Parts: sequence; structure tokens; C-alpha cells
Amino acid sequence: MSVVGIGGVFFRAEDPKAVQAWYEKHLGVVVDYASPWVQQSGPTLFMPFAKDTDHFPAGKQWMINFRVTELDKMLSALRDAGIEVITNPDWDTPETGKFARLHDPEGNAVELWEPPGH
Repeated sequence: MSVVGIGGVFFRAEDPKAVQAWYEKHLGVVVDYASPWVQQSGPTLFMPFAKDTDHFPAGKQWMINFRVTELDKMLSALRDAGIEVITNPDWDTPETGKFARLHDPEGNAVELWEPPGH
């Protein structure tokens, strides 16, 4: 017996409907109990970070990482929508893939990850 996947990611928001609409509009994550988002199969990491990590903001307890395809196209669309996206060539390697970071309207860190070979 073991866990077979992540059933949901739940977090507090000042304006849950606005945050939900932002994730749907900009990242395509549909949040609806009646028809939940079904992910493509692929790798998922579950990884605690040190309390003093600078990988995401100190005032936040979590960061979500979304697996994506066509990262460059997504980054262009996000930037066209006025969303600040951070990239750093040092984050990208042939072994791990490509990464970008942004924040949702309430300041929660979001990492986008295009695995190698996608």
C-alpha cells in the first residue's frame, strides 16, 4: 500500500475566486470539483526544503511547480499578459530541463518546469 499521486493542492487566499480565475486564464489549470483537472502522467517531486531556503519567498511556506510543454511559448504569453517571469540560464540543465518562476496575484511562488526532451 502506498500513495499513488497528489489528489490536490490546497492553500488559503484572500480572494479565492480571483486566484482561481488567474490560474485558469494564465496557466490553464481548471479548478472545479465537478470536473477536476486531470494531469498528464509524468514525474512529480515531493521535496521539503530547508527552512532558510531562498528557492521561494521567506514569508511563504510552499511553492507549486507545474510541469509544462513548450515553456518558451508559455513565457511569451505570460509576459504579453503583463506577468513578470524570472528565468536564469543557471537553473537549466540537460539533465533536469528548463525552469521559470512567477507569482500569482497573491504573491505565491509558481515554478514552471519543462522536463528534458519535451
